Amino acid sequence: SIKAIESSSKEDDTTWLTYWVVYGVFSVAEFFSDIFLYWFPFYYAGKCLFLLWCMAPVSWNGSQVLYQNVIRPCFLRHHQTVDNVLGNLSTKA
Repeated sequence: SIKAIESSSKEDDTTWLTYWVVYGVFSVAEFFSDIFLYWFPFYYAGKCLFLLWCMAPVSWNGSQVLYQNVIRPCFLRHHQTVDNVLGNLSTKA
């Protein structure tokens, strides 16, 4: 999905690809922190509001904000390493 977002041809799917990238990162982070977070009051209501913000049909929705400010800079710093690891895995498979 990140490769599709960063490709030169921009289409309508960019919005949803961005959402799925943010949702995937959120799901991985939640997997490791859920054991502590579910004790907080209104955690699930906050999670629902966060996901609604990520899907909101506005230009400042959560997916765009988080992707542009957090995920994209991290990916651009490490994309060569990720490509090398994936290339090595596909060769070994």
